[in-house]
Parts: sequence; structure tokens; C-alpha cells
Amino acid sequence: MTGLTVTHEHGLKIGVGVGDVEIASYVYGHDLPTFEAPKPYLYPMRTLSGALVAAYRPHDHRWHKGLQMTWSHVSGQNFWGGNTYVHGQGYVALDNVGTMRHDSFDIIDLTGDELTLRESLTWVASTGESWVAETRTLRFHGVDAGRGTWLLDFGTELRNIRGEALELGSPTTHGRPNAGYTGFFWRGPRGFTGGEIITAGGGGGPETMGSTESPWLAYTGKNDDVDGGATVLVLAGSTTHGTLTWFVRNDPFPAVNPSPAFDKEITLADGDSLSLQHRVAVADRIWTRAECEGFAAEHSL
Repeated sequence: MTGLTVTHEHGLKIGVGVGDVEIASYVYGHDLPTFEAPKPYLYPMRTLSGALVAAYRPHDHRWHKGLQMTWSHVSGQNFWGGNTYVHGQGYVALDNVGTMRHDSFDIIDLTGDELTLRESLTWVASTGESWVAETRTLRFHGVDAGRGTWLLDFGTELRNIRGEALELGSPTTHGRPNAGYTGFFWRGPRGFTGGEIITAGGGGGPETMGSTESPWLAYTGKNDDVDGGATVLVLAGSTTHGTLTWFVRNDPFPAVNPSPAFDKEITLADGDSLSLQHRVAVADRIWTRAECEGFAAEHSL
């Protein structure tokens, strides 16, 4: 095992390193355009050898930033960023884009080979009203130089503080087929376009879109800059509401999202909470199906 190092630029970001490689940076204080729905995000994300495995503000979707917790449709508000899907009109620029405000870190705990962050956030609607109180936990661990891997555990509790029920949905719940993106979302680097999608039981490929059967999904791609390729394996984990459904693309860009509201809205009563748990493995090589299956079984949630 290899120990982690941490650098903290207070008010801006926390960097996580292994040796001379910053494997992840959790940015929580960046000043961003309102249209991009400012929120914390993980970027860059790298393999242990330094290969980039995430994208930041790509030209097609400026609000995609590495790995984020986000939500596209919340009772008429858009915490995702960009235009909002309106049935019969397509994507429309509306004055409804909210922000996720970092309030504090309750825990920053480094224990040699593990780093735990516990963060308090508030989801603020475009009207200035506070709608959601979030408690978020990120655990960086599982660094294995021999296997070329590291792990991130992500957990969140979203508590409705609006004063009335919240309707949590996606473009698909609002009429657009196979566009159920919402929740924990990874945007891969441009070079991963056309990469392989692998799921349990011999499944995989773009047809995984909208499926619920596999407890994990692996995406493999070839690196730019650093020789070779990499694998990002996402364990869907769990949700206290609804069903986790895979939103995944390898064309026109790479993206993976275990969506909690793919095609069915979640109604969250005032004062109630929704919890999600996910795990991500970053591997320093393109894995075979057998390697993906073995690692997923070994590190299941």
C-alpha cells in the first residue's frame, strides 16, 4: 500500500496525491458562471501514473466538470447547469439555475492510506431560497501500486428544507427518452470517446443505457499524453429512494451515471432525506472483462 498526501488551498480545493502524482483535486470554492450551476467537483482525476481520466468544461457541455453530484430537474429548478429540457420545446435557457454552496468541512481526516472528507452544503435555488441541506462524505482509499488502483467512496444525504415537497427528476421524466441523467455523474476525457463499456453477466456496450441489472459498470479508454489506457469502474451502490439506473454513453462523449431518477420522479417530502452510496475505482490499465468482474466482486458495496 502507498500512503496519501494532502494539500489544502483553504477556500478553494483539496488535492490528494500519491507520490508525485495528484490523483484527485476536490474543488469546492471555484468562482464559476451562474449558468454552469456552481458546485463542488473532482477535477483533475488521474491514474497512479498520471493519466487524466476526467474532463473539465468541455466545449459541448461547459457545466460538465470531472466527477460531480448534481441534479437536472428539481421542482422546476436546474442544479445541473446549462439549458433545461422542456417537453415540446427541447432545451431552453431558463432563469432557473441553482447552486450548491459549500458551507463547511466537518471532517478532514488523513490516516496514512485513507483520507475522509465530510462536507456540509446547501442547495440554493435561483430565487435565493435554500432547498436542500446536504451532508457529503468522500473517502479516498485502496491505493495499490502493484495493481495500479485507487478507490473513492462517495456518500450523500439530501434533506429537504424547502418547506414543501420536492420533485426530483430528469429530462426523461420530463419527456426525453434515454436522457435520465441526474445524480452522481462522471464525464470522461475526450480521448475516451468510443471506449468499451463492460457490465456484469457478459453485458455492456451503449445498450446498457437505461438498464438496472448490473451492480457495476466499467469504462475503458486510451490515454492521451501518457502511454497506454485506463479503466474507470463505478459500483452503483445504493439509494434509499427509487432504483439506480445506468445512464452511459461512449459517443459523442464518455459519461457514466448511476441515476436515481432515470425515468421515475422521486417525491421528497419536506424534512425527509434521500441517501446515495457509490464507489469508483480508477485503474492504471485497460482491464479485461475478467479483471473487471473480479475487482467488482472483491470491492462490492
